Amino acid sequence: MAPEQSPPTAADAPDVVTSEPVGVQKARTQRRRKEILEAALTTFANKGFYNASLAEIADEVGISAAGILHHFKTKDQLLTEVLHTRDMVDIEEAAHGQELVGLDFLRHLVDTAALNSTRPGITQLYAVMSAESVTTDHPAQEWFRDRYVGLREMVQTALAQARDIGELRDDADVTETAIAIIAVMDGLQVQWLLDPGAVDMAAVTHRTIDALVASLAPEED
Repeated sequence: MAPEQSPPTAADAPDVVTSEPVGVQKARTQRRRKEILEAALTTFANKGFYNASLAEIADEVGISAAGILHHFKTKDQLLTEVLHTRDMVDIEEAAHGQELVGLDFLRHLVDTAALNSTRPGITQLYAVMSAESVTTDHPAQEWFRDRYVGLREMVQTALAQARDIGELRDDADVTETAIAIIAVMDGLQVQWLLDPGAVDMAAVTHRTIDALVASLAPEED
């Protein structure tokens, strides 16, 4: 299917103006791309990838769909950039927890759940796109598959560290436990988005991790 097109407008003109210094041109381009990405994040989160149109996103920015294609060649590429930007937010927010190991890392996941409850737009995007990505040929399918592989590995590593230093039993199944923790956190996001007043993501994440850890704790002599 050909990308959505519409007649260009003055606002769609490429951000290259020979009379301006290169630094000014670059700043204008970066500002426009940021505006497009923010509008796309909101629109994809509210409507999903297939139901959202470039025209709707363009309206939010004050340009045409053709203007978006000056910066992002296709709608698929725009979605990829939105997801990448969302990922960078997560990395920056979690940077202080990179050196945490074992159970300390697992407890840090509670902070992540609390953070997600302060940014409904990003949380909604993740919930909507992850569910939609299971459909055939969805452009975000590979991104989410890789993301879940990475998340499982991170949590498995933390659990294995806890097991190796005696915080968990030697026979603790780190793979299934990691999958359970991620499943609870993602499921909580959906419940919270539907009824935020009834769901405390941080508290339930904390309770779930504590219960799983307790079930795997070494037996007392």
